[in-house]
Amino acid sequence: MIQLKTMLNCIDNSGAAIVECVAVMRKKKQAARIGDRIIVVVQKQRSFGAESPGSSSLGITNKVRRGDIRHAVVVRAKKEIQRKDGGLIRFDDNACVLINKTGDPIGTRLTSVVGAELRDRQWSKILSLAPLHV
Repeated sequence: MIQLKTMLNCIDNSGAAIVECVAVMRKKKQAARIGDRIIVVVQKQRSFGAESPGSSSLGITNKVRRGDIRHAVVVRAKKEIQRKDGGLIRFDDNACVLINKTGDPIGTRLTSVVGAELRDRQWSKILSLAPLHV
């Protein structure tokens, strides 16, 4: 269950390492699950190497900066989820993928596994980038 002020790992190569949830884009509930859209603020930026000091460009790999407000999709959650086949699935951390307002991922590569519940929510672009669906 992802709610206000929850810290999540960002598993794409957009340039964000840790993000904080500031809003959940659901109608009735205030907690997000796997496949839900949330609004996040980038808290920690991923360092991809030495950039020249004083340069104002974002570079090729850093598409976001610290303090940017972005949309994201939850791909892993610590809270267990009951699946239709009766099994329970629970991940070790909370993770998300940054997307733009139209729903396309900002990054071009995902670094770890995502939940298979994304298939039910029609996030096929994220599933195609992921190395493994659990």
